[in-house]
Amino acid sequence: MSQTQYVERHIPQISLADFENRIDAITAELTDAAQNVGFFTLIDHGISKEDIDSIFSTSKSFFDLPDDAKATVPWNSNNVGWEKNSQIRPSTGKPDSKESYQLQFGDNMKGLWVADEHLPGFETTALAFMHRVQQISESLMRCFARGLGFPDDFFIKCHDVSRSDSQTTMRLLHYFALPEEAYGKEYHRAGAHADWDFLTLLFQKEGQSGLEICPGRESVTEFGIGDKWTKVEAKTGEIVCNIGDLLMSWSDDRFKSTFHRVKAPCESGDYFGDRYSIAYFNQPCKDALIQGPLKKYPMVTGAQFTESAMKRNFAALQEKLKMVAAA
Repeated sequence: MSQTQYVERHIPQISLADFENRIDAITAELTDAAQNVGFFTLIDHGISKEDIDSIFSTSKSFFDLPDDAKATVPWNSNNVGWEKNSQIRPSTGKPDSKESYQLQFGDNMKGLWVADEHLPGFETTALAFMHRVQQISESLMRCFARGLGFPDDFFIKCHDVSRSDSQTTMRLLHYFALPEEAYGKEYHRAGAHADWDFLTLLFQKEGQSGLEICPGRESVTEFGIGDKWTKVEAKTGEIVCNIGDLLMSWSDDRFKSTFHRVKAPCESGDYFGDRYSIAYFNQPCKDALIQGPLKKYPMVTGAQFTESAMKRNFAALQEKLKMVAAA
């Protein structure tokens, strides 16, 4: 009997138990999920609920600091550091109602780890957790490489976090509590978007709902507005994963990069309180060579792919802001 279970609305739940002996079965399950949904949840992945609760406690300790302390590690264009109310989505034209602290493994983090005087041991704790998530990511990369006919270590080498110029990022997120009288006046805590990375692994806190997905890239509008959305319940012990634009391209569009959002509370039972999540974005090395097995798209480097994705997002945002201004 397959260890894959299907949760509400057909979002696959995949067990990584006995991984080495079950790698072929897990590869088949992951490939099916990537092709038909673009999202799946992981269980039996090796990180305990207690350890996930612990990193959430560390994350909350950072966000509980006064803003002037958090401002000592400001966000920059290397995709690291702290930001607040600054990320504007093309789908909404408005800032997400959140703050985040983006962490990496390599040189981009120099001077941007919060100091021990503000939060003792933060760097050591965060890096230890990041390495554990990287191990899970690399297991998934082995499966996706097999599913696409690449050598087992192909994607692992392209996302080597031991390199000083590694771009893989862990993002600590804090969505602000909303007063219940707001009741839908906020557009979304995070507007509809697709990730441009290889694969995203998301940790959520039990009871802090809001994540919704729009399965199947071919069935949605450009920014997933007005389409059918599926709720993904927040369970602390599970990891919610989604295919990014990079893996979609690398698979010659066989795997689907899926639109998702964190919606504002607007109906009975929605969660209005502070929402904490942790997203781990597998980003390619800048010199990684990206082209699918069918060569549907021209070969580009990791740096070129990221630059193109950012330009496309910026252009779409400018167009949205023009529309908002003209309305």
